[in-house]
Amino acid sequence: MTHQLSRRGFLGLSGAATLTAALAACGGGTKIGSGAGSPTAAAPTFTGGEYNGPKVTLNYWNGFTGGDGPHMRTMVDAFNKRYAGRIEVRNVTRRWEDLYPAVPTAIASGNGPDVAVIHNDWIGTFAARQVLVPLDDVVGALQLTENDFIPAVWNAGVYSGKRYSVPLDVHCLGDYYNSAHLEQIGLKEAPADKAGYEDALAELKKAGIANPFWMPNKWPAHLMFMSLLWQHGGELYSEDGTKALWGSEQGVQALSWMVEQIDDGYSPAKVAIDSQYAAFKNGKVSLTWDGIWQINDLKTNAPSLKWGLAPVPNIGGTAAAWSASHNFVLTSQAAKDANKVQAAKAFIDHMSRQSTEWAKAGMIPARNSARQAPEVAGLPQVKLAANLDLFHFLPALPGVGDVQSKALELAVAKAVLKEATPAEALKEGIATADKLLADNKRKYGQ
Repeated sequence: MTHQLSRRGFLGLSGAATLTAALAACGGGTKIGSGAGSPTAAAPTFTGGEYNGPKVTLNYWNGFTGGDGPHMRTMVDAFNKRYAGRIEVRNVTRRWEDLYPAVPTAIASGNGPDVAVIHNDWIGTFAARQVLVPLDDVVGALQLTENDFIPAVWNAGVYSGKRYSVPLDVHCLGDYYNSAHLEQIGLKEAPADKAGYEDALAELKKAGIANPFWMPNKWPAHLMFMSLLWQHGGELYSEDGTKALWGSEQGVQALSWMVEQIDDGYSPAKVAIDSQYAAFKNGKVSLTWDGIWQINDLKTNAPSLKWGLAPVPNIGGTAAAWSASHNFVLTSQAAKDANKVQAAKAFIDHMSRQSTEWAKAGMIPARNSARQAPEVAGLPQVKLAANLDLFHFLPALPGVGDVQSKALELAVAKAVLKEATPAEALKEGIATADKLLADNKRKYGQ
């Protein structure tokens, strides 16, 4: 996962407005593979076991263009070797911000993916457009249940009562700490609770670290806000997807804590995008919250830095961290060919079971058996899965990326930049969010 993607295009959380608009335009108001207003495409029927049909070729699309790409290619090569002469998987890699708008039109013309990996926050959008087909029969044939996976990521693949994905991983926000800085104040790792964290920041400042915890106003500020919102007991959206709830008192508490880090002198004001991470790599920042995909970057590009990784501290009272997931999905293009459907099932099952290789890309395997494998259990990111209740995901709402980028992210930035109080910024953002949610209800025919 390249850092450039993580700060600008990752997960469709930044720039999602453009992509969602493109998705709407691609269908011309008509759902893929059907007439406007037609019912959701029926899921194909699957049987268990190995693939024994004629040779088929599967086009597999994903966005693993960064350091994670070689690990995915290794997994695909292993599958192709095992199924040589029966199934050939063609690995098609595109940047995520290019992949998402391309998928619907490519499938409509028959030149799209048969199977793909997408982020969990796109499942609802693509399912509503009938780009995907349900996988309930697949997971039934493969005897997969919630007990095989981290529960939160398993549940994130359900839209409108049907399962549309099999999760590959979890990637979440974590707390990176400069071990040498913490040793100066007698700590071996980052504190896990509010009192301990704030005490540590005060001691670090006394020890000569001018600004030990820089507060960004852009990436990943909105991920920090969501984590703190959930920690305080708040929710992002109503269950029916018609109302944004992050302007609640819990939201104000979450955003206020972020602003307080500037007020208390732990962070400089108006931190430029990415500068907090760069400062951490350069040994100037003691603590920084960022995604676990930065692990390999730190290993490669900051070899002299002595650092550690801990779960995001529990500031609000309940352990919670923003999380996302790469998910295998089956497209409506593949669903037209029973052999491709069966082959795709074998591919998804194999990739899920063999995801120990994927953990080397810095991800947390979603599958319990892979996460518990000896070669995975000792990796730095896996210890974040000690408390499975930590992981919180965006709901599978069609067009949710638009709401995030046009409302939530802007509200967070406005407060952190001191252009409005947290309460004022959130109130303004909620008004925009509710309008967008209403538009999405109409756009996606819910």
